Amino acid sequence: MMDRTAPQSTPYQSGTASLQRLTQFARDMGNPTSLPAIAERILSGLSEVSQHSKGVLYLFDRERECFCQVVSQAQIPLIATSPAFPLNHPLVQLLAHHQGILDSSTLTDSLCRASLDDTTDSQLTTLPVKLAIPLLNRGKLIAFVLLQSRIGATVIPSHTMELLAAMAQNAANALDSFLLYEDLRQSQALMRRTDRLRSLETIAGGFAHEIRNPLTSIKTFIQLAPERKDDSQFIGEFSRIVLDDVNRIERLIQEILDYARYMEPRLTDEDLNEIVSSCLYFIQVKADSRGIKIEKDLSPELPRGMLDRQQIKQVLLNLLLNAMDAMSEKIGTLRVRTARLQKAEGEVWTQIEIEDTGHGISPESLDHIFDPFFTTKHASAVNEGTGLGLTIAHQIIREHRGEIQVQSTEGVGTTFRINLPSHQA
Repeated sequence: MMDRTAPQSTPYQSGTASLQRLTQFARDMGNPTSLPAIAERILSGLSEVSQHSKGVLYLFDRERECFCQVVSQAQIPLIATSPAFPLNHPLVQLLAHHQGILDSSTLTDSLCRASLDDTTDSQLTTLPVKLAIPLLNRGKLIAFVLLQSRIGATVIPSHTMELLAAMAQNAANALDSFLLYEDLRQSQALMRRTDRLRSLETIAGGFAHEIRNPLTSIKTFIQLAPERKDDSQFIGEFSRIVLDDVNRIERLIQEILDYARYMEPRLTDEDLNEIVSSCLYFIQVKADSRGIKIEKDLSPELPRGMLDRQQIKQVLLNLLLNAMDAMSEKIGTLRVRTARLQKAEGEVWTQIEIEDTGHGISPESLDHIFDPFFTTKHASAVNEGTGLGLTIAHQIIREHRGEIQVQSTEGVGTTFRINLPSHQA
């Protein structure tokens, strides 16, 4: 005789169906755009399979040292009033030590046995939670999901619990990978900002040099204006010059502010020759003080390109400053060229070549020149580097779908070549 009280079959009873659902869930975890997005995918997937319409996901916050609510689905009463759980909370301790999915009966029994202090939620044992699903990575609790069913108690078949456990592990792996990627992205942003700040002293010197002439013309106009106020030709001509000089100073200030402040990559239509010239303006004062001659050969037929102006400036300034450091012990020449580059596939690219007559780089060091924290500047405390500049430069150029190459001969000098795609094909 058939047991009419037996749980109804679900689409997840067969192994094939479970495998298909797990595969689809893993695909849903791919390429998340943000933490809320991946948290929403995890919560909705677990809610659908368990047939629980209400839920909330908590994620460990390292700075606050607690589990904070990231996303909720039809918020559960009481749980919605708990935006965070401290690490010593009995619910967190239970999930961390049990390391398995807990149903309502297990939760109630375990939490009733927990010794609660005065700071713990007095309604803890009556939380309307039907399922508590820990997300574990390498045995460590990184997040957990609390779910509540629609109506009354729901018996969950064992095969569904197994599927939920597999999905929870997949979710934990995806979440941990996303968080590691975010940490790496933030570290790279910090590295780029640090490399920018290294150049600010030189930029400040170039800025002072660049604004000296505009300030002189403005000062002259102010001094002569009272005496020549009736000379309309003088007032008109000098007013135009002063306005151009003020605009020039404003542009220089904005250049420095943009350079010092890290921004997300932003591609704009740029004239590479203009970017190169801007960088050379900034280093001219430092080059003059060291007796370094700058030779510039910029191709008038250089095609424009879609570039992040500030990132390309960061690369060029790093290479230019390195070149001057390499010639610190002797008077040298810094040559900067741009050229139109025809690729074998028919594509038109742009090339920037930076050549110095410094001490050069040994073949052994040349193999590691783009490695993180590798530097040849240990001999002098003045020129000591972090070993990150060329690594960052290499990464920026690759993100622009370009190439960076280096050739060097000890005692002769070093040449860096940057190749970047242009608009033209």
